[in-house]
Amino acid sequence: MEEETLETPEEQLAKQQRKEKKDLQAKIQSMKNAVPKNDKKRRKQLTEEIAKLEADLNQKHEEEISQVTSTVGTKVEDLSNGVEDLKMEDGEKEEVTQSRVSKAQKRRDKKAAQEKERESRIAEAEVHNLQGVRHQEGLLLAQKLAQQQLQIKEISSDGHCMYRAIEDQLAQRSQPGLVKSVKELRSCTAEHMRNHADDFLPFLTNPNTGDMYTTDEFEKYCSEVQHTAAWGGQLELRALTQVLHLPIEVIQADSSTIKIGEEFESDPITLVYMRHAYGLGEHYNSVERLKDPANTEDS
Repeated sequence: MEEETLETPEEQLAKQQRKEKKDLQAKIQSMKNAVPKNDKKRRKQLTEEIAKLEADLNQKHEEEISQVTSTVGTKVEDLSNGVEDLKMEDGEKEEVTQSRVSKAQKRRDKKAAQEKERESRIAEAEVHNLQGVRHQEGLLLAQKLAQQQLQIKEISSDGHCMYRAIEDQLAQRSQPGLVKSVKELRSCTAEHMRNHADDFLPFLTNPNTGDMYTTDEFEKYCSEVQHTAAWGGQLELRALTQVLHLPIEVIQADSSTIKIGEEFESDPITLVYMRHAYGLGEHYNSVERLKDPANTEDS
């Protein structure tokens, strides 16, 4: 039997960072696709947002690389010291061992101090965030939803959040024929876009050239909608209104509610769009009926 080759920490980190960069590029592409080409103001804001996302991810990767390099360097130094110890006389070995134990302790103390400082910075950031955009966004959304006797229902952030939120909304309607899984929603969205390419192609442009997607690029886009965790946006929501024959409304904190598929007269699917929910930005949540605090306390 062949011996299994284990990945080094550097290889594991490189693989993880490649995936994070790929996920970010998919998100950026989705962000670009969601903004009309003629909306110059939003395009400018989008460019700034994308630059910040890329800078934040690069900084995170640099810190991770530095940490792994430091850890591996320490292990190599300890191994080297151990080999040298074997070459020394007993008296010399004991003296140098005490010195190196002291150095190791210093390293541990330094690491503990750095960890304590990091935890302190996190705590300070959380306090600061109470006045930050994320907290303010949450307050504004809660106020808007309360006017409709609604509250946010959290959806996991995994690239499928828009589809998971719609899946949840359909499940709340108690109509078995309407219930669809995330996989089914993605599949029927992609199929509708393929069958109505003229309705969607004008809104999709190559990020490098600014030209409208070619047929092959459009097919690749639809394939990613169907088979990957590519983020969804207004184009996919428009397709879903036609597939489900239901209107969709998207509530935002600092903008008016987006309404899609108003030609359908049923009660709308309601989603919450959050710009500052997570480190990488946008996120969709579902909603549910506002709970009476008096009825949710433990008896």
